[in-house]
Amino acid sequence: MTGNKTSRRFGKILVAYDGSQESEKAFQVGLSIANTLDSRLEILAVIQPGEPVTNPGVPADFEHAQKYYASSLRKLVDDVNDHGGNVETSIVVGHPANEIVKRAAQSHSDLVVVGVRGTSKFKDLEVGSVSEHVLAHAPCPVLVTR
Repeated sequence: MTGNKTSRRFGKILVAYDGSQESEKAFQVGLSIANTLDSRLEILAVIQPGEPVTNPGVPADFEHAQKYYASSLRKLVDDVNDHGGNVETSIVVGHPANEIVKRAAQSHSDLVVVGVRGTSKFKDLEVGSVSEHVLAHAPCPVLVTR
């Protein structure tokens, strides 16, 4: 493959972000790929209402969660923009796996990058349920990071 075909192939990269260390790694990998291929990067955060929070840094209620993600995503974008990146962000409400797959389809993403596990309390699983669902249902290639 030539560089141009590769660049077009991954023109839009979607990164799932939940504030966990795994999602931070996924963001860094997605950003690196986007920078290398001159791709657009979208960072998606999903607020799941009614679920107890397992990450101490993430607030439990909807309003606080929205503020938390808006602030976190703004910091990521500011860091990227300081280096000339092309990034957009989205915060949606719903089940993370379903929303990631839905967003990938709606935005015509060419690649989805997710962490192997997020803020779930099931840390012993090899692949988390969200990343497993995204792998099985995304309309494009999925890269699961560690």
